[in-house]
Amino acid sequence: MYPIRSALPGDIPAILRIYGSARAFMRAHGNASQWAGGYPSRATVEEDIRRGECFVMTDGTDAPRAVFAFILGADPTYAVIEGGAWRNDEPYGTIHRIAGDGSVRGVVRRALAFCLQQAGNVRADTHADNLPMQQALLGCGFAYCGVIHLEDGSPRLAYHYVSGTAE
Repeated sequence: MYPIRSALPGDIPAILRIYGSARAFMRAHGNASQWAGGYPSRATVEEDIRRGECFVMTDGTDAPRAVFAFILGADPTYAVIEGGAWRNDEPYGTIHRIAGDGSVRGVVRRALAFCLQQAGNVRADTHADNLPMQQALLGCGFAYCGVIHLEDGSPRLAYHYVSGTAE
């Protein structure tokens, strides 16, 4: 149940609704600044789909219930990490822009299992105010590694999952 597939252009309205629900959830749970200004935008979603990096978790009827980007290869914002270190320097994939519509539990765990089929090292980051995401990442076995900075200089808490290791 809840298969994951590549997102299609026809999924964009549902994806934008999911991101809207996630923004509302963040605001209601003390995270007023992450994903401000309508991020992720339609253009970001379209680009993720064009690159084959956008995935949706469906409800078995093919209706998207969760969305995430999974990007293989080095993330430039991860080149410098402060207050810690990555668990290794092996090739990795990064989960970005993960969100659910609230109808599916375990979205991060399910996305991680999907991503591990493509890469044994998975990294992710989140805003310091996004306590639910921090808890989800740690609960799935990610290790907190330090702070990275986005292109605009904003700090994010960085996490790393290495397949086959136990915390």
